[in-house]
Amino acid sequence: MKSVPGSDTKPINARDYEEFAREFLPKKAYDYYATGADDMITLKENQDAFQRIKLRPRVLRDVSDMQMRTSLLGSEVDTPISIAPTAMHCMAHYDGELATARAAARMNTCMILSTLSTKSIEDVADASGNGLRWFQLYVFKNRDLTLSLVQRAEKAGFKAIVLTVDTPVFGQREADVRNRFSLPHHLKLANFMDAKREYAHVQSSDGSGVAEYVSAFFDPAICWDDVKWLKRNTSLPLVIKGILTAEDALMVAEIGCEAIIVSNHGARQLDGVLASIEALPEVVKAVRGKNIEVYVDGGVRRGTDIFKALALGARAVFLGRPILWGLSHDGEDGAFKMLRLLTDELKTAMTFCGTRRISDISVQYAGENRLALNSLLTCSEKQGSAIIRYWNEYLVGEARCKTSSILLYALDRIQGFNPFFMPTDNTIP
Repeated sequence: MKSVPGSDTKPINARDYEEFAREFLPKKAYDYYATGADDMITLKENQDAFQRIKLRPRVLRDVSDMQMRTSLLGSEVDTPISIAPTAMHCMAHYDGELATARAAARMNTCMILSTLSTKSIEDVADASGNGLRWFQLYVFKNRDLTLSLVQRAEKAGFKAIVLTVDTPVFGQREADVRNRFSLPHHLKLANFMDAKREYAHVQSSDGSGVAEYVSAFFDPAICWDDVKWLKRNTSLPLVIKGILTAEDALMVAEIGCEAIIVSNHGARQLDGVLASIEALPEVVKAVRGKNIEVYVDGGVRRGTDIFKALALGARAVFLGRPILWGLSHDGEDGAFKMLRLLTDELKTAMTFCGTRRISDISVQYAGENRLALNSLLTCSEKQGSAIIRYWNEYLVGEARCKTSSILLYALDRIQGFNPFFMPTDNTIP
């Protein structure tokens, strides 16, 4: 049994698995997985923001028959918890993405394979069997190479293309610079081992090897026309990953993409942006009624986090780092245990909140945000009246409950989408 460092007990939650990874992974590998951009403010906020959302449990609701199933773009899955695309799994375990794919298939959920994987599209498809798998794509300067990856994914039975749109350049990840991060010499980016072998190496000359790779090969000129180009050139549903605003969400919907992943790239790109869970309500509201699914990733460490995300409108939650921590602990079994653990925690949260089905979870179960509520209580009478007026306006046709998303929406309307800056009398319409 692999125990938690400083303890003789096995890991029992996601943070225990991370402590194991911190202790036993090489420092360069752990830092690459774990750290974020610049001062890592958003990295911390991704987790802290969940704590500011409180649950509103309902009691005396028969919860003897619980059902965790849902669907992603029409594919049935046994849990709303899926695996986000993360790079270079072989640094965590020698089976790498093969183990991750098998874990997802065992759980009957979705895995998104990264372009920058250490196992190939075809090998992961074989390992996954009949499991649900999507392929994450970066747009390279070489468009023929980009399209060849899409075609390989289509041929290998992947069911969607997930286009990452928040990486025109690489975020300033200072730990990687200090560590002069390179992919270990015995590992390569497996999707480029044939015709484009120069794309298979991630080596540092002076700083972060991944930053140098992105600068050399990714296209910083990517724009909405490229999304339209990709939409025309694949028969698969197109999911756009890296959306944080209503404006961009509406652009995605107008192009006809099938889904959005609300994401700040694990806080690894631009520091100081909204936590993913804070951006979620704005995106959900923007595309409501437009036949587009909304998912979220970032900062999830508990089943209650997942419940809150579902309550605020996400159809599913994708896990990045927790899967890597499980993988580092025990390969396929460790990744599977992480999925099982968080699904069980979600089931517990659903039970206490009185929701028997994933479809029962709604905004009425997400309680008051204390920061927003305290701001409301310190408003002048005129400010408070305006907030309540907008609050009631928003609640037409909705459950009339005090939720964090509603309070923040009311404050946003007055404060220009900045819930942490109190309005003055002059800002009230």
